[in-house]
Amino acid sequence: MIDNSIRTDLFSPTKLGEIELSNRIVMAPLTRGRTNEDGVQNELNATYYVQRVSAGLIISEATNISAQGRGYAMTPGIWTEDQVAGWKKVTDAIHVAGGKIVMQLWHVGRFSHVDLQPNREAPVAPSVIETDGNVFTNRGIERASIPRALGTNEIPYIIEQYRHAAECAKRAGFDGVEVHSANNYLLEQFLRDSTNHRTDQYGGSIENRARLILEVVDAVTHIWGGGRVGIRLSPVTTEIGNTPLDSNVMTTYSYLIQQLNKFKLAYLHFVEGTMGKNRDIPEGINLDALRSLFDGAYIGNNNYDLEMAISRRAEGKVDAIAFGRPFISNPDLVERLRYGIELVDANNDAYYGNGAKGYTDWLKANP
Repeated sequence: MIDNSIRTDLFSPTKLGEIELSNRIVMAPLTRGRTNEDGVQNELNATYYVQRVSAGLIISEATNISAQGRGYAMTPGIWTEDQVAGWKKVTDAIHVAGGKIVMQLWHVGRFSHVDLQPNREAPVAPSVIETDGNVFTNRGIERASIPRALGTNEIPYIIEQYRHAAECAKRAGFDGVEVHSANNYLLEQFLRDSTNHRTDQYGGSIENRARLILEVVDAVTHIWGGGRVGIRLSPVTTEIGNTPLDSNVMTTYSYLIQQLNKFKLAYLHFVEGTMGKNRDIPEGINLDALRSLFDGAYIGNNNYDLEMAISRRAEGKVDAIAFGRPFISNPDLVERLRYGIELVDANNDAYYGNGAKGYTDWLKANP
């Protein structure tokens, strides 16, 4: 078998901020829909993550920061003590096995349904703009409910949700956190002028539309320190819900990234292209140019294979590479990539729900 580490440093130790990694292969956040109705993790979840512990860093599945931030049934949370205890089972098991894991902090914004919201209230968003996106409730797939616009006086409460979740993640034993500001969930809804039509200090100019993200990052880094906080951005994805791009992607995201530098974050994590679909980049947009504005480490993500990972790493365009769906059916993905072992493809039916089936029953190869 060929050991690919001879011609690449993908399998060598590295560091993202203050987080030490055994290799440059990152497990991307993967929503799997396997908690209980209260969003509490259990022993099955711990088994799943430990099976994939050879990743240099695991980024947890997107985790709701509050009951209001929830948009999909059976997804985990990090705002109650039971949720903290459930996640502690996962992090303890990962650390015993020698791995590292950060939590992705998630507020879905307008991508929710009244059935998932406290007191069946409307989901919140920067503006009252309906989406054609669907969400998963206890009754199945349903069209997202029409959101209501957050009042200016409610914004501090949103920031406090992130701060509290970051503090809970620390008590749950994580090695850091990732602020989910991608895939057109709440924070990116505020950033893009296609989804933010506000006229207060959180709307209008680029500076105003970026304000909430920067205030959230400020709150989270006060808990963790910048060296254990990452952020995920998706400048050109239209997912979730076929969301239009910002009218000036380069200017908007350039401003945001340059402002993020003051926090000395552990890493910037980009969705390069349209999440889960393709790596097509619209004319006039240069993601590598945006990445070059960031002072810290960079994680590339979206439809990578081994050859692309080796090539972009050799060119100095990435510091680490996040693989998502391949980790579902290849718990030993790092070993398979390193030794040239064929990958197993997962059927879409295995992605969500169904307990252990399609979750912890994938076999490892023998290198």
